[in-house]
Amino acid sequence: MAKQKKPITESKTPKGKAALQNEKPTKPLASEKANEPVPGKPLKKAPAKRAAKKTAPVPESRTIIFSVNFYTKYGQSLFVVGNHPKLGNNDVSRALPMHYVNKEFWAAELQLNADEISGGPITYNYVMKDEMGSFITDWGTDKQIDIAAFPHTKIYTRDAWNHAGYPENAFLTEPFKTVFLKDGFRAVKTTAQPKVFDHIFRLKAPLLKAGEVLCMLGSGDALHNWNVNDPIFLSREKESDYWEVKLNLSGPSDLNYKYGIYNTTDKRFVQYEEGDNRHLNGLASAGALTIVNDGFLYLPATAWKGAGVAVPVFSLRSDSGFGIGEFTDMKLLADWAVRCGLKLIQILPVNDTIATHSRQDSYPYSAISAFALNPVYLNLDPLIDGSLKAFYKEYAEKRIELNAKKEVDFDAVVRLKFEFLNRIYKQKKTATFKSKSYQDFFRKNEHWLQPYGLFCYFRDHYGTVDFSKWPQHKKYSKTIFSKLMKDETVADAISFHFFVQYHLHIQLKEATVYARSKNIIVKGDIPIGIYRFSCDAWQQPELYHMEMQAGAPPDDFAVKGQNWGFPTYNWKKMKEDDFEWWRKRFEQMSHYFDAFRIDHILGFFRIWSIPYEAVEGILGYFIPAIAVQEQEFAERNIYFNKERYCEPFINDAVLANLFGDKSALVKQRFLLEQDGLCKLKPAFNTQRKVEAYFEEKTEEDTTLKTGLFDLISNVILIEDRSFPGRYHFRISMEHTDSFNQLDHHTKDGLRTLYTNYFFERQDEFWKEEALQKLPALKRATNMLICGEDLGMVPSTVPDVMQDLGILSLEVQRMPKDARKQFSNPAEAPYLSVVTPSTHDMSTIRGWWKEDRSITQKFYQQSLHSSGPAPADCEPWINEAIVRQHLHSPAMWSIFQLQDLMGTDGAIRRENEEEERINIPADPKHYWRYRMHIGLETLLLKSDFNDRIKNDIHNAGR
Repeated sequence: MAKQKKPITESKTPKGKAALQNEKPTKPLASEKANEPVPGKPLKKAPAKRAAKKTAPVPESRTIIFSVNFYTKYGQSLFVVGNHPKLGNNDVSRALPMHYVNKEFWAAELQLNADEISGGPITYNYVMKDEMGSFITDWGTDKQIDIAAFPHTKIYTRDAWNHAGYPENAFLTEPFKTVFLKDGFRAVKTTAQPKVFDHIFRLKAPLLKAGEVLCMLGSGDALHNWNVNDPIFLSREKESDYWEVKLNLSGPSDLNYKYGIYNTTDKRFVQYEEGDNRHLNGLASAGALTIVNDGFLYLPATAWKGAGVAVPVFSLRSDSGFGIGEFTDMKLLADWAVRCGLKLIQILPVNDTIATHSRQDSYPYSAISAFALNPVYLNLDPLIDGSLKAFYKEYAEKRIELNAKKEVDFDAVVRLKFEFLNRIYKQKKTATFKSKSYQDFFRKNEHWLQPYGLFCYFRDHYGTVDFSKWPQHKKYSKTIFSKLMKDETVADAISFHFFVQYHLHIQLKEATVYARSKNIIVKGDIPIGIYRFSCDAWQQPELYHMEMQAGAPPDDFAVKGQNWGFPTYNWKKMKEDDFEWWRKRFEQMSHYFDAFRIDHILGFFRIWSIPYEAVEGILGYFIPAIAVQEQEFAERNIYFNKERYCEPFINDAVLANLFGDKSALVKQRFLLEQDGLCKLKPAFNTQRKVEAYFEEKTEEDTTLKTGLFDLISNVILIEDRSFPGRYHFRISMEHTDSFNQLDHHTKDGLRTLYTNYFFERQDEFWKEEALQKLPALKRATNMLICGEDLGMVPSTVPDVMQDLGILSLEVQRMPKDARKQFSNPAEAPYLSVVTPSTHDMSTIRGWWKEDRSITQKFYQQSLHSSGPAPADCEPWINEAIVRQHLHSPAMWSIFQLQDLMGTDGAIRRENEEEERINIPADPKHYWRYRMHIGLETLLLKSDFNDRIKNDIHNAGR
């Protein structure tokens, strides 16, 4: 942040030469990262136009001269884009070009006749096109000119570029504007505005406290000669991002000035903003208006910090539960969060995952709809009234039985909830469908409700969600929907799902509104992928590459990689309608949440793509990527042998290494032998075929299946499915038997090319890919966005996330610095979330016992303790780790509920292994963790709650 000279606080003109600073100029704006789609793709639409306020007759024509403070270098050019035809109607390719004034300013002139003035305010942004053809757009929608409201014939703007990565922009997102800082966005009327004015000054200051207002002082009588006892006050409209003051500076101006804070309660000047004076020189002339957008108040913006708790909804336990957490339980969780001084509740995805009506559907990242909510989270109590008392006893008995279980019994919960829901539906459907609330809900959501309801009907009718196996209706058709809805029986079955979704919507909305009323925000989670047999894929299959699977490359937690099974996105197709599906998805999230986590944000840069015939993630490769071509091998004097590199290399030595004394059996049953080498028989030449074989032959030794998987993945290159003749290196190439049996020259050449492929050639390409997607999507919402950026992270990811103001995730045991074994929470960036563990990892206590050597290093290096580390993670150790994270400079420190409870020996679960939520290496893992004590009981644990609250308070959170 730029440091400005503080003026003398008495009625004297400040000494020293004032610096020309309209916005943080020490940030090299010209080097900012591109954050805008390619030309032809519109920016986020500006707010709806309102009727112009006419305070004087509208002149026949107007002139607007735009100018922005921006440091440029050779090859860069600037444009103005906005919601006016002459500004391109938000289309970057038709934006108004600007001209270079000097190294600090660019300007553009816009002439408007009378017909072009009406229609409401002009909302605009500046766009920089860099020497590579990429576009950067300044952030926000607060640059606005209501031309018809002013009598002036000429309007000058003096604008500050708003870098999306400024921390202050985070405080203009929904959680801060509507919850944490809502008092700071109230309407403030200070002094009467002059009827005649030639300047308007605007400034954003989201971190003002109650009773504080912005004021302005400067040189000369017009700015009260720096007299802090008589400042010029700024006003603000309700919920407006900026403060504003109108001034009549009477002619050409050359001003030194500064903003400050004034306490209206104590009637005293509090302080000036930091840094040098601001400066404005002669733009004003007779009949002209100068609008100065001065950006942000220059004060530290990294002091606000919060703490939160992360827990899946299904893990919540309450007296009114049904063997699983429900949306209504989130109110109790919010009460407990308030009791402990927490400010945020983070949950996992809550979309409908019911594909088989069994525990296979427990995986929350495998939703059959990206929009529908999961019926298991519906509390049935509010739906049961006098007309349903007949079965209430039966329902209550089942609830007690399920609620007593240690873990979630997903099969029983799903079966019983749907049984009771169908009985409730018969009694309640007519009244529900007639209600105005339901009709409003349906009208706003029918774009996904109709296909979802029909999809669920076919799922149940055909007994599978695999729509490729349905005898007909393999793709959604609105015509078919309309036709089937004329059949009363079918329409009733489809409408059941509308009924359930409506009541889920009501309960989730009530829960999040309740949390917000307690000054607690709820953070949702957007999965990076969609389920292969989902309503989304059925409705719009062209948006996905169904022949591929998304996953993650190998890491310490999954040595053979992860295969999530999701189809990968067809980004090229999605871009054609400006990512409408994604924008609708973000909009759906905003109905409930204040913030959200983008699962695996690296997928917006590139995704680990696995051919459908593979089972393990290790056979994947990054898409998009700059593949290796055949001539590159020749350039490095490497003999290119496609069959040797792309086919599994199998000889007796490889077989002995993988199968030992079973080599002969494997060779006889699964292989064909020729010239001393072997090939897999066609019936077993893919992992998918091998898996199918062993599913039918349950008596077979499963170690053979594992060995055959390894044999199939014993390759060096994988040919690109979409571009034959282009190749991707198999990750961990050097660990394959195929590589180890090559000569030294070939090994050295392949190593060089491998390093170039993974660590050199891709980063800028991947950055450009992300910048085609993320800026447009971020503009679709005003929620606070956090990205899960773990794994094999390209070097450009941190810069892109920082430039876009997307919070990163910092996990202590997954350092982003490869030279370190543990990250230090004290070194985390401000725009980040720090956490000791996530749902994909063991808890602190579980991790402590996994590897004694690692625990000992952590004990010495991170806890600065000597001697042998305790065998168990004692409560004081767990608490020390929590406190490290609470005292981090990061905006948020968020903890799994298990990790907070682990700080208290009387509260925590006896067996730490029962606290784990997910095991990423196991694609069939059963997600069933439940709290071992109820939320009602947890609220009464005063000693524990007080200690957590004191730790949070002492850390300044």
